[in-house]
Amino acid sequence: MKTDSIISELGAKLNQHEDIGDNHVMTNSDTPLRRDAFDMSDEDKKKEIEYHFAKIMDILGLDMTDDSLQGTPHRVAKMFVKEIFYGLNPNSKPRVSTFENKYDYDKMLVEKNIRVNSTCEHHFLPIIGKAHVAYISTGQVIGLSKLNRIVDYYSRRPQVQERLTIQIMEELKKALKTEHVAVVIEAQHLCVTSRGINDEHSTTVTVQMSGKFNEPETKNEFLRYIDNGFIQK
Repeated sequence: MKTDSIISELGAKLNQHEDIGDNHVMTNSDTPLRRDAFDMSDEDKKKEIEYHFAKIMDILGLDMTDDSLQGTPHRVAKMFVKEIFYGLNPNSKPRVSTFENKYDYDKMLVEKNIRVNSTCEHHFLPIIGKAHVAYISTGQVIGLSKLNRIVDYYSRRPQVQERLTIQIMEELKKALKTEHVAVVIEAQHLCVTSRGINDEHSTTVTVQMSGKFNEPETKNEFLRYIDNGFIQK
């Protein structure tokens, strides 16, 4: 299949670089995508992933004639393209409508405990946690569910937590036309809890704040609102 040559080329390029291991290297806030990332249709992507995942299972020695395993490559391909990595496709980005702040509400709005389901881009294992987001309106407000949808969209791709936090903040700043945004994420990384060090108790916290949230009084107010055991003291 045509991706065989692509994989060979990628393998050659990867061999030129030192293995980064567990290092969390992030060069910028953009998800690293090739220019031709969307030249292939979703259906073709599913076919290619199904083919190659079947190869992986075969290499592992699994009996692909077993009725429990026969449909696994197809299920994985569909899950990758349409579910856990749907956020790679800009066509899946949620449409965000804002409204005039007719009530002149000038305090912070906080949405707590937003589910985060993402995937570590270093090991392709789950990142599971919660996000708290807040903003102070400068004239526009947003439907509450859109905050959850923005978090989910940027979560549903191979990620590092630092980048995810920044991407959510930048999207909210852009959508709401405000500099006053705060994002906190606490999550468990299964690449830490289920392999390597196997530390099932550790969590990772990332914080990104801008505008008035960098002022001590506003920052502390926000942190008090979200401190319901989410952030450990």
